[in-house]
Amino acid sequence: MDIAIIGAGIGGLAAASLLAAQGHSISLFDQFEAPKPVGSGLVIQPVGQEVLAHIGVLNQALAHGNKISRMFGDEVPSGRTVLDVHYNLNNTNQFGLAIHRASLFEVLLQAVRASNGITIHTASRISTLKRDQHQTYIVTEGGEAFGSFELVIDSAGASSPLSPLKARKLGYGAIWGTVDWPSDTNLSQQMLTQRYRRATNMVGVLPIGTMPKSIMPKDNNKKHDKQKAAIFWSLPVNDFQQWEKEGIDVWKAKTIELWPDFAPFVEQITDTQQMTMASYSHGTLYRPYSHNLVHIGDSAHRASPQLGQGANMALLDALALSRALSYLPVKEALPAYARARRWHVGVYQLMSFMFTPMYQSDSQLLPLIRNHLLYPISQLPLMPRLLTSLVCGSMLPPIGKLHGIYKIADNRSNELK
Repeated sequence: MDIAIIGAGIGGLAAASLLAAQGHSISLFDQFEAPKPVGSGLVIQPVGQEVLAHIGVLNQALAHGNKISRMFGDEVPSGRTVLDVHYNLNNTNQFGLAIHRASLFEVLLQAVRASNGITIHTASRISTLKRDQHQTYIVTEGGEAFGSFELVIDSAGASSPLSPLKARKLGYGAIWGTVDWPSDTNLSQQMLTQRYRRATNMVGVLPIGTMPKSIMPKDNNKKHDKQKAAIFWSLPVNDFQQWEKEGIDVWKAKTIELWPDFAPFVEQITDTQQMTMASYSHGTLYRPYSHNLVHIGDSAHRASPQLGQGANMALLDALALSRALSYLPVKEALPAYARARRWHVGVYQLMSFMFTPMYQSDSQLLPLIRNHLLYPISQLPLMPRLLTSLVCGSMLPPIGKLHGIYKIADNRSNELK
């Protein structure tokens, strides 16, 4: 088929590679002058790593990223542990792959460029679609039309002009930055470490491996293979401008007061421009498709990054969609894709909705429930293994069994015979 993919993010690049490998002709559209990533660090969970393996880029991602075995958080001033999840309780070989978004993006982009049948269109901001009975045409903001396509995949993210999703904006977001991993820190490079004050303050350090040489600034004298860390600070979205006005020194003093071990990381930040504000929203499309159009990633479902599943969800969407299209015509493949992902997406959206306010909110009660009820329960027999499954993304089958897709395909094959 001739397929258009809107958005060259993680999900769009993954879908392009997977579908091109099936022989489809792919037109990949992105709004930037050149494809580029947006954001800082993230964690590819074991289920997402399997998708990277399907694409053939897992080893390249491992070369840039950093394996973490644990997620840990404690609260001040009590010093009480309130988060402690190990990756290897159910499978000793499991780990989280912490990686800079730019590194993951570069790995996936190189796979796209090496694939046959993929054409990349840059500086193409898509505004709408035009359809007839069998074909779909995409139209840019400048009025330029491209087509015709038998399928359009919307992977344009939270700001997609094609998605009908009306997500609820969350009051808290976070500022993110990337720094060198300091030599004078006692923090472990094998875990994500966070510290909280109630649910109003959260600061964290994620060791993310190295940055690709191709995306390092030309005037940067630092070695591209130097180990990096993603740092983040929870912040109400409406307070961001005030944070900028107060200046970097005020914020640095706050973070070090909350967590002295954070000092060698935050001391590398000398300007507010080194930190990027990320805002979050929550919502899910129950029916992430319509006639010749399907939504994946943040175009289909959005949540806070509290469970570390965002990029993984986009990768799983791409895999499920490609699997459905490998057996079924578009009309049947799109609902099969939606059914395959419904339960996995639904459960993780629910968990995110429940847990996020306990770590990012103005509530006085929820942090007490987190500290004195949820964490003690999480340490009871069998519960640590359940939390491991939750974080690894394997609490439910991530793409189900595609609800009898193989039986449907076999029946159709027999009918043709």
